[in-house]
Amino acid sequence: MSEDVLRYIVDYALSLGAKYAEARYQSDSTLVMIARNGRLITLGRSVNDGVGIRLIYNGVLAFSATNKLGRDDLIDVVRKAVDRAKALSHLVRIPVRFSDEEVGRGSYEVKALKGFESVSIDEKVKLLGEFHGRVVSSVKEVKIPTTYCEYVEHMQRKLIFNSDGGFVKGEVPRLSIMFSLVMRHNGKGSLQRLMHWGASGGLELLDRWSPREALEDEARNLEKVLIYGVEPPKEAVDVVMGSEVVGLMVHESAGHPMEADRILGREAAQAGESYVKPEYLGSFRIGSEYATVVEDPTIPGSFGYYEYDDECIKAYPRYLYKEGLIKEPLHNRYTAFMLRSRSNGSSRSMDYASEPLIRMSNTYLKPGDMSFEELIEDIDFGVYIKSYMEWNIDDIRWNQRYVGLESYLIVKGELRDAVRNPVLELTTSDFYSRIVGVDKELRFYPGTCGKGEPPQGIPVWFGGPNVRLSKIRLGGVTL
Repeated sequence: MSEDVLRYIVDYALSLGAKYAEARYQSDSTLVMIARNGRLITLGRSVNDGVGIRLIYNGVLAFSATNKLGRDDLIDVVRKAVDRAKALSHLVRIPVRFSDEEVGRGSYEVKALKGFESVSIDEKVKLLGEFHGRVVSSVKEVKIPTTYCEYVEHMQRKLIFNSDGGFVKGEVPRLSIMFSLVMRHNGKGSLQRLMHWGASGGLELLDRWSPREALEDEARNLEKVLIYGVEPPKEAVDVVMGSEVVGLMVHESAGHPMEADRILGREAAQAGESYVKPEYLGSFRIGSEYATVVEDPTIPGSFGYYEYDDECIKAYPRYLYKEGLIKEPLHNRYTAFMLRSRSNGSSRSMDYASEPLIRMSNTYLKPGDMSFEELIEDIDFGVYIKSYMEWNIDDIRWNQRYVGLESYLIVKGELRDAVRNPVLELTTSDFYSRIVGVDKELRFYPGTCGKGEPPQGIPVWFGGPNVRLSKIRLGGVTL
């Protein structure tokens, strides 16, 4: 697919009366391998490519797509988009308009240091078996009845042209490994754990992650929690949240409610609403001075990496919350116009057949300058929740609940006994207002963020430092 072809169909859309048009070629090539208990059950390759057309006609924003790449087929897709817009134009109360922006012309690429084809399929299958074997052999007093591993290699290529002069070419390889296990003890019950590695790059990431060793350590630690874990304290104590839990919390309680389409009600019938109102932006206090949440697509090697969004807007770091104040929502050009702002390059699509939506990329709580030891040194009695087993949050992203997994008592500034299933239940404001310290150990965790109807899943990172919350009353799960 060339720029000339995309330019031709954009010009054709304008000739039919569209006020704006864009054409996006996207190719997603994927290798997926799935193993259960170390045995391969699925192996497949797929290539999903085509062109998505989006245009504004008579105040209607219309989208259509095809995997047929002949010129006549593309012209037909443009006509379908225009026909849809015509059919809906009588329903328009407020015509769709985009903000005036300086669109980009550029390209970006992530180069794999070790290509996906440099290791044979047989060796990759063997690797999945080793993961299972390492986990099972690392425990002594518990059983591991079930493990599940999903290994994904993904190459994404985009070529985008729009009628405002934007032209972007992007190419990003991504590697993802997801491993889950169930651990059971006859007298102590069971637990389950999901671990996930993901980043942009090639097979060099395997050396960086060392997943075999990480899985061994995780299984050993969880065995101690399952067998020896005590109930969480019943009184209010200081709680230190590990970066994994913090990352999930900022993704859910800052990232999603600060998507401008949610703020405007666009997602209400699909993925939920937002507690944030337009009048909150720039003035509403949600937390303490430590409550700074950053959203940055440009972090090198990140799972959510990109340099231009699908509207050809240059990406840059955004502050969702800054020093406790609600600051900048994630915008596309439509929501930017509606809220009298500027797009900050947050429009992304899952594949060629999906319309671009406002999406997160890499969301994290800003770290501080303390060490972990300094963060807990003056806690006489508290709890450290390193990882989580389950969580939920309401539709407006206000009330939330997290069940800890690997957790420990803090006694006189040191980690002591394992704690079983501490439950943190609080509001978004409670969480950000109770932060009294953050350390400097910024860590990221991958995820596939879901949104839209039909649903779209896109790669993201979420993360943060270890965070100290003051005087929290924890719940517990009956053992």
